[in-house]
Amino acid sequence: MRVLSRLVAATAATAGLVFAASTPALASSSHVPSSPSARGGGVVFVQTDDPNGNSVVAYARAVDGSLSQRATYSTHGKGGVLTGSVVDHLASQGSLAYDARHRLLFAVNAGSNTISVFAVHGARLQLREVLASGGHFPVSVAIHDRLVYVLNALDGATVQGFAELGGFVFPIPVAHRALGLDPNATPQFTTTPGQVAFSPDGSRLLVTTKGNTSAIDVLRVGPFGVLSAPVVNSLPNAVPFALTFDAAQRLVVAEAGPNAGATFVLHRDGTITPIGSAATGGSATCWIVAANGRFYLSNAGSGTLSTITLDAAGRPTLAATTATDGGTIDAAATPDGRFLYVQAGANGVVDGFRVNGDGSLTSIGSVTVPNAVGGEGIVAI
Repeated sequence: MRVLSRLVAATAATAGLVFAASTPALASSSHVPSSPSARGGGVVFVQTDDPNGNSVVAYARAVDGSLSQRATYSTHGKGGVLTGSVVDHLASQGSLAYDARHRLLFAVNAGSNTISVFAVHGARLQLREVLASGGHFPVSVAIHDRLVYVLNALDGATVQGFAELGGFVFPIPVAHRALGLDPNATPQFTTTPGQVAFSPDGSRLLVTTKGNTSAIDVLRVGPFGVLSAPVVNSLPNAVPFALTFDAAQRLVVAEAGPNAGATFVLHRDGTITPIGSAATGGSATCWIVAANGRFYLSNAGSGTLSTITLDAAGRPTLAATTATDGGTIDAAATPDGRFLYVQAGANGVVDGFRVNGDGSLTSIGSVTVPNAVGGEGIVAI
């Protein structure tokens, strides 16, 4: 990591020759307490993905999980809309990502081909940088230690690496990899990649390709953030959209093709072996979030959440179905797993739920996010 830091420092000195960057100051639209968590609550950040001007809306989270809007922060970029999309304009997971170690929030500006980096002070954000994403139409961000990778969805898809140093983020020129997907595949919202994510140990980077090869690409993360050529794990007709990991480091995937949650073993060589699959009973099963060992999958076409449990061998079973507002898309759980917040893209709503001891969900109310119809990207801290 010391070698990586030296590389980043050298890159920072010449960043203007490689990528555009700016660090405008940004004031809050209202007074915001710096640490709502001190009162036993927390914060939820929601990205609007507005094509006329992307923003992040900050909500204070009370001890009962209810949300109250505190401020709206411009990303100094534009949201984007993939052709064919209705309730999920980015058709991705991880478009808003939080780095808890360095207290940084990353937002993609798909319409501007940039990412915005905010310093997080409770419910207050300070815009640190706006950086070129290294490709066309950024949709997802993955973070591990000091490394950050951005997935760009168009022009065949690319992944670009960045590194954090001293509270700022710098591009790593050698940490760039083209994925070679079909750039002309249509419709865009089903044939662009869905997510970039790290393996739990940070040694590999995973990309879901959805309908454009229907595969999970696994890339090894080498010295200086250099990425290997992808190991392509073909999953015919599965349309893998989003993924996460369980406590045993098994891969848990939302598959839009069969509308199912599927589990896999991820091997050191980048290959994956299937364990099992469970139908969600919903339509357009695309997003997945973990909370207290259970997995909640969003069914955009049904307006529901499906709860999946795993047995000791990692085999999934459908445990419950919970109604949401229309267009169920991206979701986030609080770090303690007590609350779950789900974006409903049809009307730009966030539905809140208390996660009970048995994994069942109890509604705790909803908020309408300004200018967020079809937008996605949510973080709970």
